Parts: sequence; C-alpha cells; structure tokens
Amino acid sequence: MIAGLLASLARLVSGASVFFLSGPPDTRQRIYFANHTSHLDFVVLWSALPAPVREGTRPVAARDYWERGALRRYLSEKVFRAVLIGRGGTGSVAEARTTIERLVAEMGDRSSLIVFPEGTRGSGEEVAPFKSGLYHLCRQKPGVELLPVYLDNLNRILPKGEMLPVPMLSRVVFGRSMLLAPEETKRRFLERARDAVCALRDP
Repeated sequence: MIAGLLASLARLVSGASVFFLSGPPDTRQRIYFANHTSHLDFVVLWSALPAPVREGTRPVAARDYWERGALRRYLSEKVFRAVLIGRGGTGSVAEARTTIERLVAEMGDRSSLIVFPEGTRGSGEEVAPFKSGLYHLCRQKPGVELLPVYLDNLNRILPKGEMLPVPMLSRVVFGRSMLLAPEETKRRFLERARDAVCALRDP
C-alpha cells in the first residue's frame, strides 16, 4: 500500500505524463536505462511503471544520498528495494567488476533494474556519454531486454542542491526494447544506447 501511495504522490508532484512507444512493459526481466538530472529520476521512472512491473523492478541509486536519514533509508530498503552503490571509490577495474557482479546477483532470475548510464547527474540540456557499466552488465546478462527511457524536466522539479521538489510538469517516455548484439563492441553499443535515449526527446 505504501508503494502505491508513494507512486501516486511522485506522479502528482512531478506532473508526469507517461508515454509508451511500444505499449506498457510486462513483468519480464529488463534493464531500464535513462538520462539522469535529479534525485527524483528513479522515483518518477519507477512510479510510471504499471504496478505489477514496479513490484519486480529495483532502482540502482547512490548509497550516500539514500542512506542519509531514517526516512530515505526506510524508503530505499523497504519500498523501492533499491540497490545502493557507493560513490567516490578508486575507480579501479577491480572495483567496477565487483559492482557489476553485485548488480547481476541482485537481479537474479527475476528482478529488473533501473540504471543511469551517465553515472552522474547532468544539467538536463544534454545527455552525457554513457559509462561502460551498462555494457558490462549486459555482457553478464545476455538476452536480457533493455528499455530506454527519457526523463524530461525533472532537473527543474528538484534542482541539484535543493531538498524540496517544486511541483511542475514533466514527461517520462519509454522507448522500444533493444538488446546487446552478438560481437557488438563496447563503443558501438554505448553510442547506440545513448542515441536511443536521445531520440525520445521528441518521439
């Protein structure tokens, strides 16, 4: 019940209009990937999913933000069932590999993930080049469907550095599914995935 109320509140505050270019997704395992401009991003994307899909979808989020305070910690653990990842590490190959292995384990055979391949929040004007994590995750989960999503105007609803959202209109646009092609290079895949998100600005 809390999840349903929170999803309704998120849609109300964000004024989100939701568009599915290929119809609403079903409950099969997927990786949803989107542009990143606000701490509200995963909340609004998660809330835009049909309830049965939402139940099996886990956002990947910053540990330092979502463990700050009892309320955020409760929401991330008990409602969103978020996979919390630390920021500011060494950036080593071993550290990145450990993160990917954890995401694969958290997905298991049923859970879907919401990820933000830019790796950090942008201005909302441009989608930054994607980091390699999405590629390596797909290599470890071959055959799992990917669904690009474009989030519009959330940077103005909760600007960087602000604590309280400002009610305003936004859009959540779900694109068409894609897969990592056999033998596709990391560079080509990441460019294609980013292009799929950018194309949803004006679908």
